[in-house]
Amino acid sequence: MISLQKKVSIITGGSRGIGAATAVLFARAGSDIVLNYVDNGAKAAEVAECIRGLRRRVVLHQGNVGKSRVAKELVSKAISEFGKIDVVVNNAGIWTHGEVGSMSESHWDETLETNLKGVFNVCNAVVPILKKNGGARIINISSTAGQRGEAFHSHYAASKGGILALTKSLAVELAPYNILVNAVAPGWVDTDMNTEVFADEEFRQSVINSIPLKRIATAEDVAGAVLFLASELSRHITGATINVNGGSVLL
Repeated sequence: MISLQKKVSIITGGSRGIGAATAVLFARAGSDIVLNYVDNGAKAAEVAECIRGLRRRVVLHQGNVGKSRVAKELVSKAISEFGKIDVVVNNAGIWTHGEVGSMSESHWDETLETNLKGVFNVCNAVVPILKKNGGARIINISSTAGQRGEAFHSHYAASKGGILALTKSLAVELAPYNILVNAVAPGWVDTDMNTEVFADEEFRQSVINSIPLKRIATAEDVAGAVLFLASELSRHITGATINVNGGSVLL
């Protein structure tokens, strides 16, 4: 039932993890893809090759959308290559340790710039175009950390909480243009971002034990929720947050 045929989707942070899984799932549903990444060109190329194998078009774009210039370039590239944009998935993000009292201002700024300002920059650049479409989807990737906080990761939690507030604000502001704005909030996900912490088997097991469904999400689990929000099945949903956390945080 879900089809993104003839759609064009921008996905930031698309070289691995949730972004890569979303790009491939969108391509399977029929969407052409504009795939943004920062550093890992080899991984981005692998994702692009997979998308082409699904007979969909893909364009790669490198750069940190935390910089407004890069976000504008991303949107311009999508328009020049495809002539339109239907879906925007703001996924680019970083997760680092930071203890209040010893965290540097630059450490805080880096996280807020990438995780929150990047979402704003892409939205700010793309919304004028989406308003002309007669309808579009913006899906922002937040986190359970943005809902309940996270000790020693307050900068990350603040950025993800900001995404939730931004999502709700834009949902109301853009509703008259039929631009639906929603968020997906994953809990623990088995991706490269968490490889280091999950190397500790005792910690990994404690995470599993804390999840009612007794499993850690895959990137594909999260991508499924994103695909739903991008589809016509979600046509009366805006300003919402879909939690993909196995029941570990209930709101």
